[in-house]
Amino acid sequence: MNEIVLRLNSVEKFYNKSLASEIHVVRGADLSLTAGEMVALVAPSGAGKSTLLHMAGLLDAPDAGTVEIGGQQLSGKSDRQRTKARRQDIGFVYQFHHLLPEFSALENIALPQMANGVGKAEALAQGRELLEIVGVAHRADHRPAELSGGEQQRVAFCRALANKPRILLADEPTGNLDPKTSDQVFDALMTLVRETGLAALVATHNMELAARMDRVVRLENGLLVDG
Repeated sequence: MNEIVLRLNSVEKFYNKSLASEIHVVRGADLSLTAGEMVALVAPSGAGKSTLLHMAGLLDAPDAGTVEIGGQQLSGKSDRQRTKARRQDIGFVYQFHHLLPEFSALENIALPQMANGVGKAEALAQGRELLEIVGVAHRADHRPAELSGGEQQRVAFCRALANKPRILLADEPTGNLDPKTSDQVFDALMTLVRETGLAALVATHNMELAARMDRVVRLENGLLVDG
């Protein structure tokens, strides 16, 4: 049985908590992700997908419940401890690539590794290997503005995985792309997940892409339900 790398236990999130207009965005959500598993998170816009991802990624603290990574409860820990866990164990990908415009594709992947203490030569080698997996190694020396939208997003995937996290959290990673490019980028993401064995939680509106993942969970009225 694969290791559970991410577990949400009865996670809740409120907004306007002290006011009469309190909004209960997430209501006792439970979720487990195992190594090598790719799970789709689907819900209407505004239903709380991004909020849930932020809590899973230790960017936001739940108002109740816990977040565990590798069996360690981290949601209530200090900022320093949560930051360390994010750097070591979690990779993030968003709808927009957020690549640094003044650096090449390869440099964008190498920089997070170097910031984490990896030597330049090793960081560049790891970056080239990741670019090879997603089919854009021939664009390694190009800056983001010289890349297509699909190429930019594939580089963003590689950057998210540069420090070999155990968990990838992706928020509408193909949302800005046309259907054909979206399929190509999603194929690249699936290849990375299978090659690295990490767990991936992918928020998406695209039901065709969701159906290609190992499992689909829906956020309905603040609760996570299968299918």
